[in-house]
Amino acid sequence: MKSLTDPSQALTIGLSKIRTEFHVPDGFPAEVLAAAEKASRRVPDQHTDRTAVAFVTLDPATSTDLDQAFSIEASGGDLLLHYAIADVAWFVEDGDAVDVEAWARGETLYLPNGKAGLYPPVLAEGAASLLPDGPRPAVVFTVRVAQDGAVKLDGVERAIIKSRAKLAYDSVQPSDVPAGFAEMARRITANEERRGASRVDPPEQEVEQLADGTFRLSFRPLLQSEQDNATLSLAANMAVADAMLAHKTGLFRVMSEPDASRAQRLRNAAQALGLSWPATASLRDYQRTLDPADPRQAALMLEIRRASPGASYQPYQEGVVPWHEAMAATYAHATAPLRRLADRYVVRCALAIANGQPVPQAVTDAFARLPKVMGRGDARASQINHAAIDLAEAVMLRGREGETFDAVVTDFVDHGVRVQLADLAVVANVNASGLRQGDRLKLRLVSADPDQRRIVFEPATPA
Repeated sequence: MKSLTDPSQALTIGLSKIRTEFHVPDGFPAEVLAAAEKASRRVPDQHTDRTAVAFVTLDPATSTDLDQAFSIEASGGDLLLHYAIADVAWFVEDGDAVDVEAWARGETLYLPNGKAGLYPPVLAEGAASLLPDGPRPAVVFTVRVAQDGAVKLDGVERAIIKSRAKLAYDSVQPSDVPAGFAEMARRITANEERRGASRVDPPEQEVEQLADGTFRLSFRPLLQSEQDNATLSLAANMAVADAMLAHKTGLFRVMSEPDASRAQRLRNAAQALGLSWPATASLRDYQRTLDPADPRQAALMLEIRRASPGASYQPYQEGVVPWHEAMAATYAHATAPLRRLADRYVVRCALAIANGQPVPQAVTDAFARLPKVMGRGDARASQINHAAIDLAEAVMLRGREGETFDAVVTDFVDHGVRVQLADLAVVANVNASGLRQGDRLKLRLVSADPDQRRIVFEPATPA
């Protein structure tokens, strides 16, 4: 955790520039707001009444765009997850103004000083959000979780549900959640380990303003409640993916593992951070041992994420098994339709195939178009995130020009090398030659420019 003194408001100014540079939307056009307001008053008439089921939500305390609510019941030795997903498609029709705007955005964009939503707040934080202030339309996935953690989609229906409580990650108690929550999370996690999945969630690097006017750049490890809650989405997304694959349709999330050169760069980064990575341990096995509560291990977890070739979307192709390396499974995105455009169509697909109906042509057509749209959205979100971190790191290092820092070479770049600082989660390019991956060196900070989001180091001693 590092405090950032920022009397000149460089972070505030810099974040405003990032919004302009990356064309982050500021609000919604009037016609989209009007269409959303009208849609928010649409009365559900194709939904089964499930208001007697005790659903709850579990999210960050400040969240109001709630995609998911859940209830759990026992079924012999199995557990049944009733996973209610916001029925965005009930409010957004193909080709209407809200739909067109959503296709232009692709996903919700997040910055330290606020988000740019995929849908107008009257829907995303009102009529479509699964808040506990009244009945809401939802699409309910019923996922059967066996004793060994294997999952199967038992059914999908449109339903009216009523959340009993808006639970928060940082305050939830075991008595607040449905019975079976911890056991379900345990089963799903154990199944991941048996599959050899390498899904590891690094801590979030956050920039926040403190009461005294300074800022703090910190790693925030996921709470246990967050990790357990994530297993519910994992179970539903895998079950939906399997169902779509069996019906030879769908849109899948796919990812390959880092190549050998990237893996070697990560080993060098681990060395720079003073971490022991046995030569016989694969990246997949090693990253599962990392503790996000340790700042150095957290830094490496973030570097592993950056080194990943990244996940992408792939529509169903005959004879091709879509595969997500980190999940070690066929996987889809279906559980966050308020924040990701693709999920709205996967939910519609699952609803159709689970009820013996043909997948709507509009959904099939969307699957062909979505990889490009979501890829563009993911890229912009990643660029914004990197820009915000670069800005925060420049603010953090400003005023320390002339100081020396220990570092290690992790990779080669044009005109020099990439280095990882030993004591800070900072990666930089340095104009130097005659070095090898894994070499240690001392660097002198030449400049830290928040305006350009740029830091410059030079070797403190001859390379």
